Amino acid sequence: MFARTALRAATRPANISRTLRAGYATAATSDPSHFSASAVEAMNPRGVEISKAQQIAENGFISAIGNTPLIRLKKLSDETGCTILGKAEFQNPGGSVKDRAAYYVVKDAEERGLLKPGGTVVEGTAGNTGIGLAHVCRSKGYKLVIFMPNTQSQGKIDLLRLLGAEVYPVPAVAYDNPENYNHQATRYAEARENCVWTNQFDNIANRQAHIETTGPEIWAQTNGHLDAFTCASGTAGTIAGCTRYLKTVSEGRVKCYVADPPGSVIYGYVASHGKNLGERQGSSITEGIGQGRITENLRPDVELLDGALKVEDAKSIEMVYRCLDEEGLYLGASSCLNVAAARDLAVMLGPGKTVVTILCDGAYRYADRLFSKKWLHEKGLWEAVPERLRGYAVLD
Repeated sequence: MFARTALRAATRPANISRTLRAGYATAATSDPSHFSASAVEAMNPRGVEISKAQQIAENGFISAIGNTPLIRLKKLSDETGCTILGKAEFQNPGGSVKDRAAYYVVKDAEERGLLKPGGTVVEGTAGNTGIGLAHVCRSKGYKLVIFMPNTQSQGKIDLLRLLGAEVYPVPAVAYDNPENYNHQATRYAEARENCVWTNQFDNIANRQAHIETTGPEIWAQTNGHLDAFTCASGTAGTIAGCTRYLKTVSEGRVKCYVADPPGSVIYGYVASHGKNLGERQGSSITEGIGQGRITENLRPDVELLDGALKVEDAKSIEMVYRCLDEEGLYLGASSCLNVAAARDLAVMLGPGKTVVTILCDGAYRYADRLFSKKWLHEKGLWEAVPERLRGYAVLD
């Protein structure tokens, strides 16, 4: 689908002979007659191979989406006796896993004749989907209009506007209220020609993005040698699409578990085998995940799930700091909830298994909270930060 057809992976150069090292040293000299391109390439054979396969992203931004690395989380793998892998979705060009869904919902609208050149895309979002849509719309020449709750930070509003979006902060009310930001987005689109509401929660083009790209990438990167997959559900596009693909291609062998934060109903619904949806109670510090209903993206695949994992905020915060310190990965809280779930799933399955999860985005947009001592104390989460790692909380 995407122009980049190879899977990127971090690899160390193999042991190199003295002759080759000497050739490389010669190649690095300023004398052109001594330059040896083959010696330089031999220092990074895997990188050269991938670069040749990837070639050029001919269609610009959208061609650069996907084919993200699958990173072995060394410390957690060693602790559990399993191989725990995180798909580095923060390396998408817009910075998150939502680039995939953003492209697919726009592509779907184009293919169905709902969006024509010069048209307008409308979405209700306060997070990464809006950012992904802003990039996709700019790259394809569409106008983007975003409705979001007025409880969101000015920083998010400014970022979306910086990316060219027209932003309308509206009162934060429940989904069943007609003034909910999603319903306002719908009415805005319906009142205009060549204007489409992409409806990320219930537009199954979102799910299709992960059936066609994320799932196959994971399967190819592991050569089919994976035992389980887990990630959280917001719109549910990622968990549903990956579950559908991995269950199908493995003939049911790969176990799939949804991870869920406090305040969400998904855990109870899956744990009760669809008998108890319940109502949202409480809240979580994670953003963009957790849900109060079964979205149309999740509905077709919810029965394929093998179970659900509840991850408390304290575990997510602990993992934010551990991933930074132990793996060198600067991840957001939703990514770290996924990592915590992958660890718990690895322990549950036992040694020797391979578990894959999604590293949704980096911590750059959340640093003012996740690394703030004041904020962590206010949320009652300071004690969740391992004492040896509290030096990373550098913000007051």
